[in-house]
Amino acid sequence: MNSKIWLSPPHIGLNELKYVNEAFATNWIAPLGPHVNEFENGLQKLTKSSHVAALSSGTSAIHLALILLGVKAGDTVFCQSFTFSASANPILYQGAIPVFIDSEIDTWNMDPILLKVALEEAKHNNKLPKAIIPVHLYGMPAKMNQILWIANEYGVPVIEDAAEALGSNIAYKPCGSFGFFGVLSFNGNKIITTSGGGALISENAELIERARFLATQARDLAPHYQHSHIGYNYRMSNVLAGIGRGQLELLSDRVTARRNNFVKYMKYFTKQNKAGFHIQFQEEPKSYYSNRWLTCILVDPLYNNGLTRDDIRLTLESENIESRPLWKPMHQQPVFSFTKNYLNGVSDKLFEHGLCLPSGSNLTENEFERIFKCLDILFK
Repeated sequence: MNSKIWLSPPHIGLNELKYVNEAFATNWIAPLGPHVNEFENGLQKLTKSSHVAALSSGTSAIHLALILLGVKAGDTVFCQSFTFSASANPILYQGAIPVFIDSEIDTWNMDPILLKVALEEAKHNNKLPKAIIPVHLYGMPAKMNQILWIANEYGVPVIEDAAEALGSNIAYKPCGSFGFFGVLSFNGNKIITTSGGGALISENAELIERARFLATQARDLAPHYQHSHIGYNYRMSNVLAGIGRGQLELLSDRVTARRNNFVKYMKYFTKQNKAGFHIQFQEEPKSYYSNRWLTCILVDPLYNNGLTRDDIRLTLESENIESRPLWKPMHQQPVFSFTKNYLNGVSDKLFEHGLCLPSGSNLTENEFERIFKCLDILFK
């Protein structure tokens, strides 16, 4: 059997090992250390933000953001429905109640119109949410300017989930720098990785320092171990931050490679569309720049001679090529069956017809030939 073509594998360069060896040579193996400091500095420059805390995951960053905003049991938090569950799970960690907002068709992210409707109803019921969590899916920026304008109108802070969007921007303003808090992820499948890791971003120095305190088990300043608050083991290790430093140096190349992947797929499917098919893409609105973390398509059988998303997925799978349906919306997830939702049908259709294609920045020409040869079987 042919070797596996993964959806989004890690892509390691040369300097990561140098920084890791540095950590071993200096015995900075435990959490914190010089690599953590330098990684945070690099993220600050990249996102044009004042303060960054490197953490163990993007999920931990969302959790800490909710804690710092005072989210408690019984509070509500508005969250994008079309996302990975890590965007919503920390709401439940706090005993709070998620309310899911559907997507708009331009970027596939939180619909500002539905957000306005939900906020107006919440205001009428004297139950405004403690936070709003929009997400930049697949690297495509959400309509942050509209979302922020509406959120500010109601006085609700925004936690910007940019886990998939490092290197993306709107009019050159980096994703992760729009919200009161920004969240990044460096999981193994992201555009750069620290194996596992994340970061919390804010212009508020005091809150980022507070995040660092909570992330290191909330240990009080004392010669002995004393704790006046519940803390968490959420800080990034010096070893993983060393990997992150090396990865960060290559981010521009990784974004270029992912965007080139999109162009190759676009050319292929444009050719099929001229032959009578109608494969759709997640397109960039004007002034938007996506890192194209994953290239995604929509395959509606009504306009593709009965061809479905799963026909493509299973054909690729038969040749040991990984692809994946788009995220199943949170309002469809059994664990969130109790939630109130504001829906327009967009995310349901995206989930029904959408497919993520192999998009690694280390995809070779031979691997693309395998992918396209496999797809040719279906389209011919």
